[in-house]
Amino acid sequence: MNDRRFPASQARRLDNPERLLWLPPAEVIGALAVQLGQTIADVGAGTGYFSLPLSRAVGAVGKVYAIDAQTEMLSLLRQKIDTACVRNVELIHAEADQTILPKSSCSLFFLANIWHEIEDQVGVLREAIRVLKPEGRVAILDWRADVDPEHGPPLLHRVNASDAMESLRSAGFEQIASAEVGRYSWLVQGER
Repeated sequence: MNDRRFPASQARRLDNPERLLWLPPAEVIGALAVQLGQTIADVGAGTGYFSLPLSRAVGAVGKVYAIDAQTEMLSLLRQKIDTACVRNVELIHAEADQTILPKSSCSLFFLANIWHEIEDQVGVLREAIRVLKPEGRVAILDWRADVDPEHGPPLLHRVNASDAMESLRSAGFEQIASAEVGRYSWLVQGER
């Protein structure tokens, strides 16, 4: 674990209701163009801020793999899944560059607010290519560096959207697009 990884001891901050105001899951899911029946890898799922809304968006015929390297986060998400009787989310304890997902199994490989934490971004994009279906997409959501760091990591840890776009180009992704979402975030997407 590096010094940039969000500590599980601070997990309560991930569920702060105020977060819904400055990073609405519906806005992000709309920008991702999630469809019924898709299979999505939510990498760095944490306590399920996006996993649970994604599970509703893909419906009962879809699936969400909630992947996190911290067992504490997955335990908190397990409680939410059990309480809500969610059946289409599978928890996976793994690193972003070694998800253990089946090859060509996902329509979307989604990384929310962890890109700035990842040491081996090339390895993560290789893993995305491995698990994505031929028409699959990768989406990276992270913190803007041009806004006051009221929330999120220190400015010196943040990555520019243009750098993420270049990483996707270098990995062979196409139709790369960038947009600002919420109050403090950017979203970069690319297709295989």
